[in-house]
Order: sequence, then structure tokens, then C-alpha cells
Amino acid sequence: MMNPSDSIVDWVLEMLPQMGAGWCPPGMLGIGIGGTAEHCMLLAKKALMEPIDMAQRKLRGPQNDIEKLRIEIFDKVNALGIGAQGLGGLSTILDVKIMDAPCHAAGKPVAMIPNCAATRHAHFTLDGSGPSFLERPKLDEWPEVHWAPDAAAKRVDLDTLTADQVQGWKQGDRLLLNGKMLTGRDAAHKRIKDMLARGEELPVDFAGRVIYYVGPVDPVREEVVGPAGPTTATRMDSFSDLMLDLGLLASVGKAERGPAATKSIAAHKSAYLMAVGGAAYLVARAIKEAKVVGFADLGMEAIYEFTVEDMPVTVAVDSEGNNVHQLAPLVWKKKIADEGLLPA
Repeated sequence: MMNPSDSIVDWVLEMLPQMGAGWCPPGMLGIGIGGTAEHCMLLAKKALMEPIDMAQRKLRGPQNDIEKLRIEIFDKVNALGIGAQGLGGLSTILDVKIMDAPCHAAGKPVAMIPNCAATRHAHFTLDGSGPSFLERPKLDEWPEVHWAPDAAAKRVDLDTLTADQVQGWKQGDRLLLNGKMLTGRDAAHKRIKDMLARGEELPVDFAGRVIYYVGPVDPVREEVVGPAGPTTATRMDSFSDLMLDLGLLASVGKAERGPAATKSIAAHKSAYLMAVGGAAYLVARAIKEAKVVGFADLGMEAIYEFTVEDMPVTVAVDSEGNNVHQLAPLVWKKKIADEGLLPA
């Protein structure tokens, strides 16, 4: 809830870095202005459903105050240099959508909702005449996705990984993981903590292993595993000391780690690796085997053992505590300002 004279642009620029990379930039921003606080949130959500047209609006030029505001926010957010997955770059957002409503002159409710580029939604109308049928997408209208490992990426054998090798990784390094890794996310970490507090034996040994923060979807047909994209690693920050004390060499997740977790990773000479968020189906292609090895009753949050082949990750926090999510955007922000890299 802002004062009428407060700058919406300044507020967005203050809030966006605080959202971190858990929303998988680049993506869209939906902004609601006015109405009641509740209606304002609804406006922000509705705005996200509008077609992407920023390129056309910039080419044509703004024709009203809302379009001017959209373009100003778009340019200034991208100038922050946050970039894809928060690793630094030119594209932090692809579009900004704004919907507004009248409100009392003494207050200005503003809401902002981010949405990653993998936005999927369908529009239909129920008029009482029966069900609404949606046409199946024509896959030949979409580009074929072919991915091959970059020759500059370092292949890592998880089955023979040592602490010395982990300490040789530097923030920003691109790795291709091969071999066996364990999985575990919120519910598994909570249960591990409770079991250790009671002096109970864990179902798996974490010493010398790598853990992937994921809750895979059930496989269908010939799949080894369903979509298995990383979950936001920040939620596991409170368990960092506990898990690293068990001998974990590294963790894999999405987005940044907080200051306490970064400090813990450095103290244990561990590393945090970031997988690609928003691409769960493509990430799952790297998983060649999957079996439950603990907490089967937790369903998708059970502990799995994955066998992976050339799973791409980026070293986000290295063993010295260098955090790419803090360092890379600063580099790109300076490059953008000094070299004028963003188009007018």
C-alpha cells in the first residue's frame, strides 16, 4: 500500500532483486494498481494472462500513461543485470503487464506477481451449453528442442567425486553431472532432522554424496521419471549445517542461497550447484534410472537415487563462499551501464 506520490517504478526496482531467482527469470511481471488490496492482487494476476507485446509497443511508441509505465519498468528492470536464472545477463523480464482500477486518493494499492517464461494458460468461456473443449496443440508448430553439452563444460563423475575436486570448482563453472545422486526436499529434510534428534538411523548414508532438491513427477509410459526440475534451494537453507555435517559434498537446486547457507557451504568446503529452473521435462531427460531408497511414504518427496548422464548445472556457490547470484548481476549491471548493451 503506497502513498499517492510514491514511485511505482522505484518500488518495483526495490522489490525485484529481493525476489531472488526462485521465479526463474527471464519472465513476465504482472502489476495491479488501484482498487482494494484484494482487487489489486487479482488485477496483477489477470495482467499476466495478456499477450506479450513489448517489442511492438516499443517499436510503435507508448500511446498512454500505462504503456509509458510499462516501457519504463521494462527498461530499468533489465538494466539491473539479473539475467536468466539470476546468473547475470541482458534479459531479466520479457514483458510487463499492468492493469489498473480507480481507488481512493489517499492510498495506492500496488501488487506485483512474477511469472517465468514457461507460462502456460488456456482461455475458455463457460456459457451453460456444455463442456468447453480445448483443441490439442499442434506440436509441429513449435520448434524442435535439441541440446548438446558445451565442449567447455566440465564432466563430473559423481561416483568417484572427492572433496578435493569440489574445492577445485569456482563460482560460474559449468558442470555436467554423471553417475548416482540422492534427492530430497522439504518433507525429507524435516524428517531427517527429527530422526537425528531422536537418535534414529537414517535410511541412506549421505557421506560423500550429492543431493538434488527435487520432487519428481510420476513417470508415464516409457519414462524413467516424470518432470524433475529443481525446487527453490532457499527453503533448505535452515537444514544446511545439519546436512553438511552428514558429509554431503554438494547440493543441487534452483535459485540462490541465503547468507547463512552460503556461510555454511564455505565452512564445510562444500558447493551449491544450480540446475535450470522452469525446464523440468528437459532436466528429466538427463535421468537414466530412478529408484526410491528412503521415506517411500512421502510419495514424490521420498528420497530417490538418480543415475544421471550429462546433467547440466552451474556452480552457484563455491567452497570459498563466492556466490554467483550476488557477483554476476553486479558485473552485468556495470556492463549494461558502461557499454549501453540494452536496445533503446
